Amino acid sequence: MIRQPLSRRTLLRGLSGVAIALPFLEAMEAHAAAPATPKRFVFVFSANGTIPPAWTPSGSETSFQLGRILAPLEPHKSKLLLLDNLDMESAHHGPGDGHQKGMGHLLTGTELQNGDIFTGGDSEKVGWGGGISIDQEIAKRVGQNDRFPSLLFGVQTGGANIWSRMSYSGPGSPMPAEDNPRNAFNRIFANFNADPAGLAELRYRRHSVLDSTQEDFKKLRAQLGSTDLQKVDAHLTAIREIERRLDLEDHAVGASCVKPAQPATLDHTKNENFPAVGKLQMDLLVMALTCNLTKVATLQWSRSVSQVAFPWVGVTDRHHDLSHFGDSDAAVQEKITKINVWYAQQFAYLLTQMSKVQEGDRTLLDNTAVLWGNELGKGNSHSRRDVPFVMAGSCGGYFRTGRYLKYTNGWHNELYVSLLNAMGVQTNTFGNPAYCKGALPNLT
Repeated sequence: MIRQPLSRRTLLRGLSGVAIALPFLEAMEAHAAAPATPKRFVFVFSANGTIPPAWTPSGSETSFQLGRILAPLEPHKSKLLLLDNLDMESAHHGPGDGHQKGMGHLLTGTELQNGDIFTGGDSEKVGWGGGISIDQEIAKRVGQNDRFPSLLFGVQTGGANIWSRMSYSGPGSPMPAEDNPRNAFNRIFANFNADPAGLAELRYRRHSVLDSTQEDFKKLRAQLGSTDLQKVDAHLTAIREIERRLDLEDHAVGASCVKPAQPATLDHTKNENFPAVGKLQMDLLVMALTCNLTKVATLQWSRSVSQVAFPWVGVTDRHHDLSHFGDSDAAVQEKITKINVWYAQQFAYLLTQMSKVQEGDRTLLDNTAVLWGNELGKGNSHSRRDVPFVMAGSCGGYFRTGRYLKYTNGWHNELYVSLLNAMGVQTNTFGNPAYCKGALPNLT
């Protein structure tokens, strides 16, 4: 049997409609292969230091037990890096009292500006923070093409001063967190459209085109020689791979994006609403990341010198007042421990919500570095040594998690170098270079 050669034009005519579909398929294949899952960075703040004996884990690097404060993080233990004995070295230099330095250095790693804007507890006067903060440095490097280079969420952070601002776009340029969940929603989601039914219909139509294309190719088999058959079979295999990738789109980046409901009206400034406001803010933060609206976010619980009371855990005293009692006051130590356990529970909630968002074979949590820090190591001494830092998530596999690391002479600016590297920014310094020796060892 002599087969007549098929021209390209004949082939396209024989595909009954695939002349339109083929360019679509090529675009689809590129779409399925091209987008890399973005890496994200989230910083979470809580105030007034910790109780080191209740915070510190026991055991070895890979076989450790969480202390009482961090016990709520047990379900996420394999995703954690517990960073013990890190010093905020920069905060032992320059002007300011303990709280001022702690807050102003926490994310900048740079001395406060000289000035007479704010008077501290020791009557020393200072200006604003002296450098860009790590969240804004990352946003500047990787977030400029995002709808929001960064999003700053707050929970009763208060008015603008050195004690309430941790993010800086540059020296002397503080950035406020948004304390009102309704305002945050309106800014981020009011004009945002993510229609699950429409996305499902689009996936259905893509599958329909692929199905008809495969049928048309099968009808041509009788007209093709062995060489052409191999080519068509290879093409069919490629089409089946596209189909498989489409099936995976339900777990792709952004596939879990749903416009959240507008938060209910509540007085976000009332102490009693502190937990409810925090939960609303965390939910908005997670959905903003899920919808790829930003790669960088912060969540600031209160402020340095926080005077929030925690009656929902049986602590009616103000937090900062409690933090000044000595270590020998067991009743006060217990109250501060309860406060920090509650903050750990909130951090666990955030991690749980992020772990529910599937992105390919990983989760949103896996693709993020979520860092929880404090402006002080201990409240009653105002120490900026041994500041409690907990990191969750591997930032797309960059960090080796599930470990407890105890450092000697480790500085927090070095941690920020590692975070920049994890986010794809090649550098060996952050903040004031005098207080940075390069990337923090043993994280990768």
